[in-house]
Amino acid sequence: MKQFFGMSQRGILKEAAKGLAAPQFIMLISNSSQFVQHVAELEKLFPGVPSIGCIGMGYDTKVAEEGVSIIAHTDGVEAVAGVLEQVSLMPVKYIHRLEQDMQKIKASGRDTICIDFCSGNDACVLTTAYSMLKKKNIQLAGGTGDAGKVYNDAAAYALVKNKNGKVKAYKENIYRPMNMNKFIASETDRSKYLLGKLNGRPAKQVYQEILNIQEKDITEQTFKNPFGKLNGKDICIISIKSVEGGALTCFRQVNDSDVLVLLELQDYRKIAEETIQKIRNDFGHISAVFSVNCLFRYLLFSQNNQMDTYLQDMAKLGSHAGLVGYGEHYNSQFVNQSMTCAVFE
Repeated sequence: MKQFFGMSQRGILKEAAKGLAAPQFIMLISNSSQFVQHVAELEKLFPGVPSIGCIGMGYDTKVAEEGVSIIAHTDGVEAVAGVLEQVSLMPVKYIHRLEQDMQKIKASGRDTICIDFCSGNDACVLTTAYSMLKKKNIQLAGGTGDAGKVYNDAAAYALVKNKNGKVKAYKENIYRPMNMNKFIASETDRSKYLLGKLNGRPAKQVYQEILNIQEKDITEQTFKNPFGKLNGKDICIISIKSVEGGALTCFRQVNDSDVLVLLELQDYRKIAEETIQKIRNDFGHISAVFSVNCLFRYLLFSQNNQMDTYLQDMAKLGSHAGLVGYGEHYNSQFVNQSMTCAVFE
């Protein structure tokens, strides 16, 4: 297979699609003012080609902060796209669509991956979708984008089958626990992503005391010290969004009795190198890498003048392109401040 990336900072779709011929699957990354227009134009340019899209920022070796980006797969790919609607109310209602699409392309865990763009209620969407995908050992990689139509409360998905080899999903975490202290969450509000107390004390107070910071610095400090939810041997990162009285609002749900730890930033260049080496060890030949990087990672890397270097390092794997998202998806996990990717042989 081959991967195409095109962009137009001016928001001209035909400019972004220049050179793209016979695509078998397309991902559209647009801006809020032109998204609906770009969806219609894309269908006219490539009628009937399976596609998914969202509002966000695309990248290959550079980030396209404005305009429109196109990521497409050609030569040896079979894909089918669909949507799960009403995800805040009843995400399971449309799960039969995913099941039918899995059957349609004879999806298998070795050569097929699910890529999704979600516009709400990510945790429930992933739990629902992965309950179906795991029956065939199919992995998932995706993220959260802003919505336009055409669906505001939905998850667009694509099953992408690599006819010439395997495909595998990865997740990168550049944070590690500060210490072995564990916190039990309570007085949470799942609908508001609110974290009220940690070990019976106001969450804001606990966070400030451990890091010796003022309240005004909390939202900036989360770049270096987010929370982590223990999930077996794995850690799901939870970013802080804002302060609400003595509570903290997060970018993903926290539930009563969740076990949390405080994380600290590690040497992310070294961890990125380890991720790249792991992928190389798993693949003799790499045709394409599609990744989703968290907005907070993008801001962190950019503040340290490392974003371009990071993207250039990832490009050493081969054709690499992706999306700056607001949350990352890895199989059944909805995480923050992470990178997830799909690697095609």
